[in-house]
Amino acid sequence: MHSLKSLSDDELLRRLSELLGQSRRIEADLVAHISEVDERRLYAREASPSMFAYCTEFLQLSAAEAYLRIAAARASREHPLLLAMLADGRLHLTAIAKLAPHLTLQNREDILQRAAHRSRRQIEELVAELAPRPDAPAMMRKLPARSGEAQPTPASQLRPDGVPPADPRLRLDGVGSSHPERRGDVVETPQRELRPDGVACALALRLDEAAAPPPSGPAVRPARVEPLAPGRYKVQFTASAELRDKLERLQALMRSSLPDGDLATVIEQAVTEKLQRLEARRFARTQAPRKTIAGSEPSPRTRHIPAAVKREVYERDGGRCRYMDEQGRRCTARQGLEFHHGHPFGCGGEHSVDNVSLACRAHNGYLAEVDYGREAIALHRLSGSRILEPTPSP
Repeated sequence: MHSLKSLSDDELLRRLSELLGQSRRIEADLVAHISEVDERRLYAREASPSMFAYCTEFLQLSAAEAYLRIAAARASREHPLLLAMLADGRLHLTAIAKLAPHLTLQNREDILQRAAHRSRRQIEELVAELAPRPDAPAMMRKLPARSGEAQPTPASQLRPDGVPPADPRLRLDGVGSSHPERRGDVVETPQRELRPDGVACALALRLDEAAAPPPSGPAVRPARVEPLAPGRYKVQFTASAELRDKLERLQALMRSSLPDGDLATVIEQAVTEKLQRLEARRFARTQAPRKTIAGSEPSPRTRHIPAAVKREVYERDGGRCRYMDEQGRRCTARQGLEFHHGHPFGCGGEHSVDNVSLACRAHNGYLAEVDYGREAIALHRLSGSRILEPTPSP
């Protein structure tokens, strides 16, 4: 391990790539062995009641590791190509586990070709296309109180005047709860399932009664975005009572243009308006620009980049980091984007479209190190001052 410090950057990356290739081949070999042990039922000879128990108790795999490998092992007996694709990196274990129930002798060649080198999210979207599910109804329901919390205020006391309390007989199946017997009351009847434009997101909002951060205890589950069918997703998260009230107020205000008060449409329109404001502020994207490129001053008198230049750069780069490596692979980042000067601003670089591009934070920092040197950037980060001139080359 100590010898790694002496490796050059290129050598370190080369060795990492080689080790990853070896790891994938070993993983495929491991899955093949699990498949054979499972088929021969050798786990019974080792005092294990099942292959899963053998993997977790004897091989000391975690439950998730055991599940993925057993699923891949059993699928590979019918579809041997899975092992080859696992070994060369075209598929990962999660992809195999999610695709296995949908593979047949007739469709496997096409599906596996489409699944090659796909992320988990892309695999989930492919599965949603293969086996579409109906929309999840939009609803808002109250979560039960957490252990140790004071009992929440009844929902009927929190709702606006004139709105009847929820029918306590309407129950859900404890979605997101580890205690099926503790089921929350439905506080909003299901909304219309189908959106008029056919590209809707069904939403299930689970509401806490307290807006304050949750007390110490079991962690709140993160928001989930789950594909149901092509172009349709289920979005689920836990919201505060304040957000619930704001959504109800927004629904009431939009009744004239949205008579059914569809929750997904309400949220989509609100998010669209917020997104337009943020993109106008950050990337100068607007439907009625006041200035054009011709009327912009590219001279670097200040660090302010003209709005017309920001707008043109954003459109040209497609809202994505423009960095490309030596092999021509382009960075996929679309978040945390910054404006990067090809010829550094500190060296007199202009605010022109040709000199400015979008870069994610990582590549903007990396290119700054290339331009100014790592030591200068390190000092800059410590002091918080602006860099005016690059470090002279040795």
